[in-house]
Amino acid sequence: MTAPPLAGSACETLREVQTRYGGVLLSAVLRYTNGDRHWAEDVVQETLLRVWRHEHRLQPDGGSRNLLPWLTTVARRIVINDRRRRACRPKEVEVSEGDPGFFTVQDGTSQILARIVVLDAMAKLTTAHRSVITEVYLHRRTISEVALSSGIPPGTVKSRLHYGLRVMRAEREKRGVTP
Repeated sequence: MTAPPLAGSACETLREVQTRYGGVLLSAVLRYTNGDRHWAEDVVQETLLRVWRHEHRLQPDGGSRNLLPWLTTVARRIVINDRRRRACRPKEVEVSEGDPGFFTVQDGTSQILARIVVLDAMAKLTTAHRSVITEVYLHRRTISEVALSSGIPPGTVKSRLHYGLRVMRAEREKRGVTP
C-alpha cells in the first residue's frame, strides 16, 4: 500500500499530518493497544516518524487525499510487530524491595550525594543553629548537655534545633532529595 500524496516540505507535511490526524490516529491506536496509552503514544510517534522518513512518497502530485487509512495501516502493523517482538522475548517481571530476588549494589554514591546535600544545607544555617545541630547529631549530646556547655537555656537549644532542621529539610526538598 502506498501513501496518498500531500503537498509541502517534510516538516510542514509532518506538522500538517500531526495536526490533522494526530488525535484520530491516537484513538485508533488506543484500541489496537487495548487502552495502553504509553504504548499507543509510542506507536503514533513511530507512525509519524515513518511519515517523515517517507515524505517523498506523500507529495508527488500535491493531491489532498485522506491519509488516515494509510496511517492506521502503518500504526496497526507497528502494533503487530511490537506484539511479535514481545512474544519472542522473555517476559519482563517487576521486582520490588520485598521480593526475595531483589538485591541492590551499594556503591556509596547515594551516601556521597546525601553528604553533599547535608553539607550544603548546613552552610545555609546561622552559626548558632549549625553548632546546636552539630552538637546534638554529630556529637550525640542531649539537649541539656548542649544547653549546659554553651550556656543557653534548653528551650533555646530546642528552638535552634527545630528551626535549623526545618531549614535543612527545606533545602533537601528544594533539591528533590527524599529521605
